[in-house]
Amino acid sequence: MELVQVADTVAREKNIDREIVLEAMEEAIQKAGRSKYGHDHDIRAHISRENGDITLKRYREIVEEDAEIENELVQMTPTQAKRIKPDAKPGDILVDDLPPLDFGRIAAQTAKQVIMQKVREAERARQYQEFKDRVGEIINGVVKRVEYGNATIDIQGRAEAVLRRDESLPREHLKTGDRVRAIIYEVREELRGPQIFLSRTHPEFMAKLFTQEVPEIYDGMIEIKAVARDPGSRAKISVQSRDSSVDPVGACVGMRGSRVQAVVNELGGEKIDIIPWIDDLAAFTVNALQPAEVSKVVLDEETNRMDVVVPDEQLSLAIGRRGQNVRLASMLTGWDIDIMTEAEESERRAKEFEIRSTLFIEAMDVDEVIAQLLVTEGFVRVEEIADATIDELANIEGFEEEIAIELQNRAIAFLEAKQAELVEKQSELGLKDDLIAFEGLTPSQILQVGQKGIKTLDDLADLAGDELVEQLGDGELTVNEANNVIMAAREQLGWFAEDDAAAAAEASNEDAAAGDEAAQAPQAAANS
Repeated sequence: MELVQVADTVAREKNIDREIVLEAMEEAIQKAGRSKYGHDHDIRAHISRENGDITLKRYREIVEEDAEIENELVQMTPTQAKRIKPDAKPGDILVDDLPPLDFGRIAAQTAKQVIMQKVREAERARQYQEFKDRVGEIINGVVKRVEYGNATIDIQGRAEAVLRRDESLPREHLKTGDRVRAIIYEVREELRGPQIFLSRTHPEFMAKLFTQEVPEIYDGMIEIKAVARDPGSRAKISVQSRDSSVDPVGACVGMRGSRVQAVVNELGGEKIDIIPWIDDLAAFTVNALQPAEVSKVVLDEETNRMDVVVPDEQLSLAIGRRGQNVRLASMLTGWDIDIMTEAEESERRAKEFEIRSTLFIEAMDVDEVIAQLLVTEGFVRVEEIADATIDELANIEGFEEEIAIELQNRAIAFLEAKQAELVEKQSELGLKDDLIAFEGLTPSQILQVGQKGIKTLDDLADLAGDELVEQLGDGELTVNEANNVIMAAREQLGWFAEDDAAAAAEASNEDAAAGDEAAQAPQAAANS
């Protein structure tokens, strides 16, 4: 009965199933029995679940008379078995009762090690099952020990978690016994047991703190759209109300700032900007860059970049200390943000205006006034003039229909001459039709790689992404874009289809070989 009580106590303390503890005890007793009677014996122990009585038995299997005996200690023939059991037949199991074990010091130590190992394994399995679905949840714990800045946190006596130094707030020095709140951001099952990783710097930690402090967020009336943090220093959080009568910013701030102050205190004084979410990205960016004033926002949807223009005196405020303000705003919007002053923007616009005007003057042989009028109307490339309707051109102030027709004819003539020159260069370089027709690169880019020895689409597909970037020069393509171009070339050539066909053929050959073996097996059996 004492063993059953011990099993109950251990099961309660470790919060694991009582049956697991009893099975571990049985395994320990079996190991001790094999140490005493011989490791090759099949010895099994059983602990009564009612009174705790231990029974130890040896098992031996009766095999066919002409069967090969692999282990005489666990197998015997019917002839041998009939000396013990007259009606023994193949397939029966002989069970011999063994005397109770008298545990010596070594045997007791071995049994204890086996039991503790099994209990630890069961405890780890229980911890993993309990915490694997709790990622993203805030937990309270107590610092158990600190080593090189990494803290081991005891979670209410149920598990231990790790709060690494880089996941702790800057200038936060935890000591043994300190109470800690953190978010579970990862749970991994490893050989030494489940590893639970905590964080106090993760943006989701701040979002969860607001969820706890603001009932409207918890109830779903207010939604947290995005969070950006510079842990321990400053953060921005954008919120949106699903009820027009509820002010999302006011609800998060609370009476006299009580709600936001509770979050600030938990985060070690981290300053928090609460920003109302707006679907208009430009307007939202203006709010995200507060307290700086913004004059203009220009979006480039192709590259997910935006140019933000601010007054000269607002530049340092918009950028923030060490770029903090613009960095957080960029994280909040998900776009790259370039800050410039009104003077810089004016200078850049003037430069772009001059470059575009010069392009039209040289390409279509027009005077400066006409070129500037075209740029002012929004034309950027000669192709746009060639594709425009006569009415669109004639509606430009100062232009008549005759001028519009002449401009379009000159634009078309320039493009035809350029195309003829392009074809001539392609012929000189010996470029193949498949490379010329490839749509992943512009004609000028195809010429560039042709000058570097890339003559066919196959040559292009053989390149690595960084090699293509190097051949085109800086600013033409990023490594990711170059990789996409190369993958498109390979797909157009059917490389992937060939790989799939080869794999299918190999699988078919394996199936055929397996079929031949299966067909030969009955014949081989018949021959034997």
